[in-house]
Amino acid sequence: MSELKLGLPKGSLEQATIDLFKKSGWKITGSSRSYFPTVDDETLRCSLVRPQEMSRYVESGTLDAGVTGKDWTLENASDVVVVAEMVYSKVSFRPTRWVLAAPHDSPIKKLEDLKGKRVATEMVNFTKRYFAERNIPVEVEFSWGATEAKAAEGLVDAIVEVTETGTTIRAHGLRIIADLMESCPQLIANKKAWEDPWKRAKIEQIKLLLQGALSAEAKVGIKLNVAAVDLDKIVQLIPSITAPTIATLYQSAALKGVKWYSVESVIAENIVRDLIPKLIQNGAVGIIEYPLNKII
Repeated sequence: MSELKLGLPKGSLEQATIDLFKKSGWKITGSSRSYFPTVDDETLRCSLVRPQEMSRYVESGTLDAGVTGKDWTLENASDVVVVAEMVYSKVSFRPTRWVLAAPHDSPIKKLEDLKGKRVATEMVNFTKRYFAERNIPVEVEFSWGATEAKAAEGLVDAIVEVTETGTTIRAHGLRIIADLMESCPQLIANKKAWEDPWKRAKIEQIKLLLQGALSAEAKVGIKLNVAAVDLDKIVQLIPSITAPTIATLYQSAALKGVKWYSVESVIAENIVRDLIPKLIQNGAVGIIEYPLNKII
């Protein structure tokens, strides 16, 4: 039987990625001590790999495909196929940012002020390329962690660090000088695996269902009944991807001589609380709201 070797990100993206696969149709389980979780698909073999190393293992063919950050694919200059970009993170559904930050009382106000200065980061190769492309000579050193503290304590002049909201950076007494890059998870594939018809079809299946699950995020389905006389008012109130689905209720003319319709649509979850009272005021009854796993 054919098998696809799939890498999942170990660390901050791990649970969010496993949850996304669950919504997509794959149940992945394992213990905190195991790097080889089980999956309810006998054609998949999963491994947990640090995002920083994922593209290297995919490029070498140790893995056929994997999920990792765009940042680490760029950092390692990996020769892989980028199958899809997927916007989600450990706390939100927006890209993360790699930023340049310095202490609040630092004289550094712009990129050019770093000429001849020292910068600490985990993204050494990217940072060197970024400043070299702008002809700004800087000394870039690798940071094993606690990068914000290095700038706060004066061990380096500035840092290049990843953030979602900037809260941790500000908490360490730093200010953001510039945004250098946005990053989001990517589904990447080994080039030889991508050329294999069975493996490519499996990777594309994963891509399709993951993107479908992300499309359904923060959206719900809504269904209601409405009399013919109020139908147009209700349809005008309900947003939808294309147009609401409208169907005649079975033997609806027998309901007190009034023709009734069923109306169904997909809408953003955050507008439901305002929409439902308006629907009721305009004649809707039997309103049902339900969660969605995928929109494809």
